[in-house]
Amino acid sequence: MSFMYKGVAVVGDRDSIYGFGSIGLSIFPVADAEEGAKTFRQLCKGEYAVIYITEALAAEIEDEIEKTAEAMYPAVILIPGVYGNTGRGLAEVRKSVEKAVGSDILFSGKD
Repeated sequence: MSFMYKGVAVVGDRDSIYGFGSIGLSIFPVADAEEGAKTFRQLCKGEYAVIYITEALAAEIEDEIEKTAEAMYPAVILIPGVYGNTGRGLAEVRKSVEKAVGSDILFSGKD
């Protein structure tokens, strides 16, 4: 079965994501967690291979994101927003690499 993905989506507060539109990514600004969860569910229906989501929004819709954890697509990647970096995105990358290769090759135990 062949399936074509639209590409990359970016979800979060408008101030944090509007710049991604200028490089050709599909942006989906949301005003609150309820709208964010609804938008995220819609994007996960197979249209996008990669979904970038701001760390702040991800913290609010963690249950929705967890539902996609075992799926091959979409890849959900957390990004910092204009209101700061929580460090969760980097922690998720670390966890994914550790799972894939069996050890922490990126940070060697450093925080």
